[in-house]
Amino acid sequence: MGNVLGATPLKTGECNFLVWAPQADSVELRILNSHCQSIPMECLPRGYFRVVTPAAPFSLYQYDLGGNGEKIRPDPASRSQPQGVHGPSQVLARNEFNWSDSGWRGLPIRDLVFYEVHVGTFTPEGTFDAIIPRLPNLKDLGVTAIELMPVAQFPGERNWGYDGVFPFCVQNSYGGPSGLRRLVDACHRENLCFALDVVYNHFGPEGNYLADFGPYFTDRYRTPWGQAVNFDGEWSDEVRRFFIENALYWIRDFHVDVLRLDAVHAIIDTSANPFLRELNRIVQATAADLNREIHLIAECDRNDIRTVQPGERGGYGFAAQWNDDFHHAVHAVLTNESDGYYQDFGQVSQIAKALTSGYVYQGEYSKYRLRSHGSESKGVSGEHFVVFTQNHDQIGNRMKGERLGQLVDFEALKVAAGVMLLSPFVPLIFMGEEYGETSPFQYFVSHQDPNLIEAVRQGRKNEFKTFCWNEDPPDPQDPATFARSKLHWEIQEREPHRQLRDFYTELLRIRKQLPALANPEMSWVEATACENDKTLLVRRRTAGQEIFACFNFGKSPSEVTISLPKADWVKVLNSRDIRWAGLGTSLAGCLPSGPNQSILIDPYSFALYRSNDRGRK
Repeated sequence: MGNVLGATPLKTGECNFLVWAPQADSVELRILNSHCQSIPMECLPRGYFRVVTPAAPFSLYQYDLGGNGEKIRPDPASRSQPQGVHGPSQVLARNEFNWSDSGWRGLPIRDLVFYEVHVGTFTPEGTFDAIIPRLPNLKDLGVTAIELMPVAQFPGERNWGYDGVFPFCVQNSYGGPSGLRRLVDACHRENLCFALDVVYNHFGPEGNYLADFGPYFTDRYRTPWGQAVNFDGEWSDEVRRFFIENALYWIRDFHVDVLRLDAVHAIIDTSANPFLRELNRIVQATAADLNREIHLIAECDRNDIRTVQPGERGGYGFAAQWNDDFHHAVHAVLTNESDGYYQDFGQVSQIAKALTSGYVYQGEYSKYRLRSHGSESKGVSGEHFVVFTQNHDQIGNRMKGERLGQLVDFEALKVAAGVMLLSPFVPLIFMGEEYGETSPFQYFVSHQDPNLIEAVRQGRKNEFKTFCWNEDPPDPQDPATFARSKLHWEIQEREPHRQLRDFYTELLRIRKQLPALANPEMSWVEATACENDKTLLVRRRTAGQEIFACFNFGKSPSEVTISLPKADWVKVLNSRDIRWAGLGTSLAGCLPSGPNQSILIDPYSFALYRSNDRGRK
C-alpha cells in the first residue's frame, strides 16, 4: 500500500482516507459537516478501504462499518480525538510545523542519561508547553534525553498513558500534536534527545474499537491486560503494518529519537520473523535514510538477552532494554523489603553481579516465579542496559506510590544514586528524584464507565496480594489521587533538596568526565561484595585510568581490606561530605595502595577515588 493509514490531507485540497476493515463487507466515510455527508469507500485487496474526497482541515469524521448505520466508529489511526475516545475523529491540517532542528542527528546510546516524565504531573499545567521552560534546568543537571510516558489518546484527562486506545493520536489535554512538536523541537535546541514510551502489547479497556474493524487481537494468548495483539496469526501482516506505521509516524512526523516499547514480554509471537526484529530492521533503515541516530529500547521482564542481540545472532537488535534486576537488587538491600518479587533479592552480591554481567538472574531458580529465570548476559556491553533506582512502575505500583526517599534515609538515598550513576549502564532518573521529591506517584485514571471504574479499583487491591500491604490503595478514579502525584518544584531550593540535586549534578559531571566511568564495557568492571558488612568494592578502568568506589549499604561503619595497584588514589567524591548535606566522613582524601590495606567505610555512604597512573600495574 502506497498510502498511510488514517486521514492524510493532500496538496490538492482533498484528503486521503485509508482504513483496514477486513470484517466489513462495505465501509462508508461519514464527514460530519452541516448535512453529515456519507461517502462509499473503495474496497482494496487485503481488507483495506479507501476514498479521496474534499475534507476541510479539522473536519470531524467516522466510519460506518457495513454502511447501514449500526456500527459507526472513530478511525483506529485517528490523529485527533477532540471529543475524547468515544467521539468522532478529526482531520488535521497538513503538517507545516517550522522545525528548527535540521542539524540534529541524535546521540549514541552510551551517551544517554534519561529523565522520565509524566506530562500531567510534571508541572501544574500538565502540558507539553509547560515542560519547555524546565529543559535548561534538566540539561544543567546532566540529562541528555527526556523520556515521556505514553501520550497516545486515553479516556478522560488523568491517566498514566498505558490505557491509550488511539496510538497515532496525541492526548488532547496535554496539548495535542502541535504541543508535542514544540516540545521535541525545544529539546533538540537544547541538544537533548527525545524519547517516547509506546504501547504495542495491549490497548486500554475504554474506547477500544479495533476489534470491530479486524482481527487485531487473538484468543490464542492472554496478557495481564486481556487479549493479546495478533502478531503471528491470520491477518497479522496488516496488524504489524499498523504498529510499524505508528513507529515511523513518531520518528518522521515528530522527530522522536528513541522509542521505548512497553512490556515486550507481552508481545507473543511464534513466527519465524518476529515482529520486534522486523520493527527494528525497518526503524534502522529509516534512521539511515534520515541520517539520524534512532534507538529502540525494550521493557522486558524475562531477562531475555535476545532483545539486544543482533539479528544475525537470532536477536531483535534493540539498542537497550530496561534491567529491573538492578533496581530490585539495590532496592531490596537498602529497604530490607522481601515481599513479592523482592523475595528473590536482598544480597549485596547480587548488586555486584548486576554491575559485572547485567542480569542478576541468568537461569537461576526464582522463588517468586517458582521456576528458573533469565538468560546469560555476561559479556554484553553495559550500554545495552538501562538502569534506575526509581521509575514510574517501581514507585507507582507500590500501594501508596512512595518514592525511595520515603522508605530510606537521606544518606541511603545518595548511595542509591551513586551505585546507579557510577555503573557502566545507561541511567534513568525519574522526575523529581534528583532533588528528593516528597510527593508520591500514585496510579490514577479518569474512566467514564462505572463498572470499569469498580473493576480497576478491585484490580488494584488484588495486585498487592503478594505484598504485605494490608491497607486499601488510593482510589485511582479520585481526582485527589492525581493531584497528590504532582511535583513540588519549589522544594528543590530548600535544604537538603538543593544539596541532593547538586549531588546528582556532580555525579553526572564526573560520569562524563572520567574515562573509566565513560567506558560501558562490563569486562572492565570488578565488584566484590561482603554480605555480612553490606559493603561493595568496585573497580572500573580504561586505558590510562582506574577508579575505585567503596559502598556501605548498611547502618553501621564497616572495616574492609583493599588491595589497590600502586598509584596515587585521590578522592573524587564522598557522599558523606558536608557539601552534600552529609554527616562527615572518616575516610581520607587519599587511599593507600598495595595489598591488604584496611579502610573504614561510614554507614550508608560511598566514596569514589581515581588513579593518576598510566595503565594498570
